[in-house]
Amino acid sequence: MAQGLLEGRYAIVTGAASARGLGKATAKLFADHGATIAILDLDANAAKAAAADLGEDHVGFACDVTDKTACASVASELKARWGRIDVLVNNAGITQPLKLMEIEPQNYEAVLDVNLRGTLYMSQAVIPGMREVGSGSIVNLSSVSAQRGGGIFGGPHYSAAKAGILGLTKAMARELAPSGVRVNAICPGFIATDITAGKLTDEMRAQVLAGIPMGRAGEASDVAGCALFLASDLSAYCTGTEVDVNGGSLIH
Repeated sequence: MAQGLLEGRYAIVTGAASARGLGKATAKLFADHGATIAILDLDANAAKAAAADLGEDHVGFACDVTDKTACASVASELKARWGRIDVLVNNAGITQPLKLMEIEPQNYEAVLDVNLRGTLYMSQAVIPGMREVGSGSIVNLSSVSAQRGGGIFGGPHYSAAKAGILGLTKAMARELAPSGVRVNAICPGFIATDITAGKLTDEMRAQVLAGIPMGRAGEASDVAGCALFLASDLSAYCTGTEVDVNGGSLIH
């Protein structure tokens, strides 16, 4: 590769320590394209190990994205280290396969907190620095569940959290556009990751695949490629968009 699409850029990817996850795949592709990465995860050692896998300039930090102070503190440490933060990928998320009447207060809080509140807090932590330099790209992870009302794996509270991310993405994009900061969302369909591994019966899997025109599950790399596009100048005139990465399963 002659010139990476993110050469000289600094990027944060949250929830990116899991080896087969979307965050790790995204961090690796960004690094391959010249970005310097900070991997944030709940587990400091896992985050550091994942960063070390990418190469020596990358860093890993523990960060609970539901803790506003923790988000601000990591962002300020990275800004001091790097001078700027160019890209944020809000990938941290959890899911629970519960039916409507099974959702207890603690389930609602856990899923809404990590997915939606975490996306807000981490974005708030990097926005002042992005405004300062008049540029930046924030990529939020939503889900096909938000668009079709679940039906794959996560429960209704997961659909609600991921739908909330779409509304938040558009509102952020509108407010931040005059500052030169772009905000977009990715809606992955059925992707083969650790979250889904071993949780689906063969029958459920066959049913899911039957609804995908491309006839296969997505790979983490499919989502990473879309994130690279949204993080880079290739998407310079895109803000407030939601990009479907689902093999055609939501063709209207």
